[in-house]
Formats: sequence, C-alpha cells, structure tokens
Amino acid sequence: MSLKKDKQKVLGEVFDDERIAGFLVGEAPEGFNRDFYLLERAYRGMKAENFETFVRMFQEQGLDLDSQSPEGQTLLARISEHAQGEDYAAILRAAGAK
Repeated sequence: MSLKKDKQKVLGEVFDDERIAGFLVGEAPEGFNRDFYLLERAYRGMKAENFETFVRMFQEQGLDLDSQSPEGQTLLARISEHAQGEDYAAILRAAGAK
C-alpha cells in the first residue's frame, strides 16, 4: 500500500495587507485577553517583516501592545525568552511596548 500526501507544502506564502489584517479578526479563547491573543497569534504565524505591518495595524485600531497573557506576561516579556524572538521583540519595543 502506498501512502500519498494529501497536501502540498506551500513555500513563499504571500502575506499582503489584507491577509495581515485578517489576524486582527477573531475572539480569544475563554480566559485570554483578546488583544494579547491577537498579538501572540500574529507572532506565531508571521515572519518579522509581516509582524511589523501587523503591529502598525494593531495600533491603528487602538489595541493594547501591553495586554497580558493569563499568566500576567506581555507578549514582549514572553518572546524575550524565545531564541528566535529577537526581531519581533525589537518591533514591539520600537512601537512602544513595555
């Protein structure tokens, strides 16, 4: 029996402004601050250059860069612990996150 992949790997996926703005839509799971949830979801789903555009859009909507996780951490504090989070942390700092 031969197993065949049901999906092809997508390389070079395009994140235009419309796609990035889609990360501003959605409700947080129970117990999560919505602003924090949206920020973290974008951080996990985007390259740094797209995340920078997202942060600008996020602020234009009046959302809070210093919102906190259920554990009381801001996204900046959380990703400062990640080895690959340096570029994202710099974007948040430049936007005024504490």
